[in-house]
Amino acid sequence: MYNRKKVWSWAFYDWANSAFSTTVMAGFFPIFFEKYWSNSSDVIQSTYQLGIANSIASIVIAAISPFLGAVADRGSAKKKFLFVFAFIGAIMTGGLWMVGQGEWQMAIVFYVVASIGFLGGNIFYDSLLPSIATNEEVDYVSSLGFAVGYIGGGLLFLVNVLMYKNPEWFGIPDPETAIKLSFLSVAIWWAVFTIPILIYVPEPKNENSVPFLKALKQGAYQLKETYHHIREMKIIGIFLLAYWFYIDGVDTIIRMAVKMGSSLGFDAGVLITALLMVQFIAFPAALLYHRFSQKIGTKNAVFVAIAGYGIITFLGYFMNSSFHFFILAALIGLFQGGIQALSRSLYARLVPKGKEGEFFGFYNMLGKFAAVIGPVLMGYVTLLTGSVRIGILSILILFIIGAFLLSKVDFDAGEKIAIDFGKK
Repeated sequence: MYNRKKVWSWAFYDWANSAFSTTVMAGFFPIFFEKYWSNSSDVIQSTYQLGIANSIASIVIAAISPFLGAVADRGSAKKKFLFVFAFIGAIMTGGLWMVGQGEWQMAIVFYVVASIGFLGGNIFYDSLLPSIATNEEVDYVSSLGFAVGYIGGGLLFLVNVLMYKNPEWFGIPDPETAIKLSFLSVAIWWAVFTIPILIYVPEPKNENSVPFLKALKQGAYQLKETYHHIREMKIIGIFLLAYWFYIDGVDTIIRMAVKMGSSLGFDAGVLITALLMVQFIAFPAALLYHRFSQKIGTKNAVFVAIAGYGIITFLGYFMNSSFHFFILAALIGLFQGGIQALSRSLYARLVPKGKEGEFFGFYNMLGKFAAVIGPVLMGYVTLLTGSVRIGILSILILFIIGAFLLSKVDFDAGEKIAIDFGKK
């Protein structure tokens, strides 16, 4: 039986940083960027700028995450790295408060660095999962983390929306100031709720742990070794490739959904309400999807979620009313937590003990490097065709390729290989 204090302390980091993914990444930043920081009369150009910003953050974290994961394993420093990236993310998010109207370049810089903090912290958050849950518990614990994140991010986002819609209730002079204060509230929320994981979740000890500076030197060598390990463990390599494609589509929709709706002319109130729907539907759905996976199998449940996202993307092409946007938001809420949580727990089964940081470094590298393709693909196709709808439809190919590759993964064989590999 898992340790409740450790599990809930771990899950509360999702509560902490989900405020960034909801209020900032998915919610107010895309709207505010277009209307306040960038050129509101040129939605095609602002879509392209935001796509490039998301891709820059993903490129940086993709480049450094395997190395950092290897260093964290060698030096037993997962929590130290988690603290550093969370601190960077929170500080830079709070820094958006200072960016003036029309200063889109500065807004992009703060957003990119904050996104790096968010993405980097998740490497070490994810890598702590195998140390607090067995293979039998990992689906539930992973799903719990996402569920807690949805409710935490949703609650703060609800308060932020009320601040934006009714600034006078809070003594705020105007909606623009309310949004800037929302960014500041995310920074504080993120910092405060990171404390439990730092205090109550123990750092998994590597028997061959070395001092930090020596771990840095050994990180490059360890990275090379991990690459060879993944090549030896072909099952984990195929899974990572499948994950690379289908999670790219998921991440692109999460990051760009509000921008899509805004570019199609939907009112900001509609977009924000839809985001709140996603959060509060995804909270119970993530836990219910875990039960669903117990009935049909975790791998099959991921297939269902990929199919669901494919349908969402296809329907997005025909979207022409706020009612349609609400339907798609509800569908996203049903599948989002499931596909993220179960993908993480499937991968955790394949990771050898003592190598969680380096292997989750590759996991996050491929997931975030794939997110380089999605936003740029959508932004470029939109720019090339002049149609946001065709840009949305271009994401469908990523789900098709991901599902095909996932069908080739034998997880039972992969678990046995991981156990044998961990004994070496």
